[in-house]
Amino acid sequence: MSADPDPQRSDEIDLIGLLQNAWASRGLIAVSAVLSLCAGGFYLANSYPTFQADALLQLEDRQGKLGLPTGFNDLLATGSSAQTEVEIISSRLVLSRVVADLNLDWVAEPVLAPVFGVALSRYDLPLPNLPALRSFGRKGDSIELELLEVPPAWVSQDMILTVTGEDSFAIKLPDGAVMEGKVGAPLRDAVQGFALTVSSLRAPEHRQFTLRHLSERQAINRVRGGLTAAETARDSGLIELRYTATRPDFAKTVLDSVNRSYVQQNIDRSTADVEGSLTFIETQLPKAKADVEAAENALNTYRQSQQSVDLAFETSNVLTRITNIEAELRALQVKEDEIKQRYKSSHPVYQQLLVQRERLNADLETARGQVDELPETQRDILNLSAQLELTRQIYVQLQTRAQEVRVLRASTVGNVRIIDDAQPGLGKVAPKSGRVMAIAALIGALLGMIIGILRIRLRKTVLSSEPLEQLGLPVFGTINVSKVAFLASRRRASETEILAVSHPTDLAIEGLRSLRTSLQFGMLDATSKSLAITSTAPAAGKSFTAVNLAVVTAQASQRVCLVDTDLRRGQLRKRFGVAKNAIGLTEYLTGEKSLDEVLRATEVEGLTFISTGRFPPNPSELLVRQRFNDLLAELDKRFDMVIFDCPPVLAVADPIIVGKLAGAVLAVVRFDQTPVGEVRAMLKVFEAAGVKVTGSILNGYDPKRARAHGGVQAYSYNYRYEYKSRPKDQFED
Repeated sequence: MSADPDPQRSDEIDLIGLLQNAWASRGLIAVSAVLSLCAGGFYLANSYPTFQADALLQLEDRQGKLGLPTGFNDLLATGSSAQTEVEIISSRLVLSRVVADLNLDWVAEPVLAPVFGVALSRYDLPLPNLPALRSFGRKGDSIELELLEVPPAWVSQDMILTVTGEDSFAIKLPDGAVMEGKVGAPLRDAVQGFALTVSSLRAPEHRQFTLRHLSERQAINRVRGGLTAAETARDSGLIELRYTATRPDFAKTVLDSVNRSYVQQNIDRSTADVEGSLTFIETQLPKAKADVEAAENALNTYRQSQQSVDLAFETSNVLTRITNIEAELRALQVKEDEIKQRYKSSHPVYQQLLVQRERLNADLETARGQVDELPETQRDILNLSAQLELTRQIYVQLQTRAQEVRVLRASTVGNVRIIDDAQPGLGKVAPKSGRVMAIAALIGALLGMIIGILRIRLRKTVLSSEPLEQLGLPVFGTINVSKVAFLASRRRASETEILAVSHPTDLAIEGLRSLRTSLQFGMLDATSKSLAITSTAPAAGKSFTAVNLAVVTAQASQRVCLVDTDLRRGQLRKRFGVAKNAIGLTEYLTGEKSLDEVLRATEVEGLTFISTGRFPPNPSELLVRQRFNDLLAELDKRFDMVIFDCPPVLAVADPIIVGKLAGAVLAVVRFDQTPVGEVRAMLKVFEAAGVKVTGSILNGYDPKRARAHGGVQAYSYNYRYEYKSRPKDQFED
């Protein structure tokens, strides 16, 4: 509200001021924190607790597990990285098996009440058994399905099952049809392709359940939402799995299924290469057998035609050598066909095979050169015998290798080992009650603090004398807040009790005495001894100020006349015990009574009072009559000070009429309630009428609140005065 005394610091954040604002808003902060705690408690009561099961897997290197021939180890791929395995665990390949194994695409759950449905299903709340609440789930209600089949058009659509008896129910289908069934008995609609079997149903009559058949993708996403997998440490080869659900047993069941599905796919993936090799070998066996039979027939036919049976020793050695070399070449060819599917031609394994084949081809050419030196018959028999021996060796090798691959396939167990089976945790993992309540309290306190600070910072009310002085309105006096006045308002005595009489030493009365002194000097040059007191709006405390100022002025041995010029709602008569129908200002202005007849002496020596009289229909017209001018002139002659208690200036024009004739016009401004904009509007109204407002009175000033709100401290008699509640009498007319 006040201007920054140091322009260079105007852009800096005033931390002390913010703390003061927060302290001033401590009540709002406490209320906000309590409300937030209530919201946190409602959230805890209306949320399902979640539990978590965990398991531990180990990834091992695929090679070196079995005592297999070196050539067959190449059929097994090396182990995948842990991150790859983590992604595989969350894949549709694995989770689809879990969904199918546990029927997780079936949803059967109670219909919950709005807002507090979860709390109603968790606790035995003492709610009446109203018809409107019978269908909603309560604690202990449950349903289990044995079968649920729906046509494709009904996938993901809700079906409402209503309990109609101890073991009977009715279900409303998506097409609007209603079918009745029994627990344990299949319910079918062959035309629609619908089938349902309820294996267990525990709920009273009228209770309702929602049944839904999810699509495979929806079910997989639900499982994936509760599943987490991560490597425990970098390059550790250990993967920790966690699954979160609203029941610990269900979390364990799902995680066990995930483990089984993942291990099985790992085994399937490990045997995939072996299956390919076995398929290739088995396709070559019939051809190799046919080659053996053809070679045998060719050799027998040639021997019979040449009548030759035996080979020479040297020729036999050459035949054996050629046969062995060709067998090795054929074996290399088979191996090459296999590794072509795994390696490129530039791979070292492939290059090594090519070098070996070139060496064998060279040896074969040398051996065949020796054959050319033999007789023709010997050469022919040697070639046919070599061909037969070669085909036999190839056939035997293929049979041997096929058997070894079958053994390998049966022995494959994958490279994943379950270290720890799925086990649920000891307690719920969420929501954490203590953490939720602490966060709720913190959020509530912060929200209350923010609202309180913004309310103070954005409030354009008068918090000190400085904004009034900036508007050109001098502050003649500051009246402190009065605890006594507040207590009087609680006793409903505020309208009849005069604080200056009952408690002359009160701090507010000391402020009025200071105001009296200021007026004595401020009205030295005034053309009249009269003072008009008004305010911008009701409840500013102008009547309190007028009455008690009149009393303290009279107590200073001055003749004072107090005139209630609020001819619409004036109530000053109650403070002096004047009857409601007693004559007063109205009767004088209408000419019905003389001045002496309306003047009333009071218990305070030197103080005379003129009440409003009856409330006229035209107050403004009465005040502009000449008799009001005559009244003012006559009172100036008889009294040392005349105080007019006027109505609020922004409500009626009466204060302007009185202010034109009065010697001074004072505006009562209520601390932390009267907006600066209203004061500015009041000055414009008086200025437009040609009336100058002499000054203002800051009423209800509280030093503590002023400091807390960041206002500049106005003058007060006792800064240690403690204020706890607003005194109604001091602030209201």
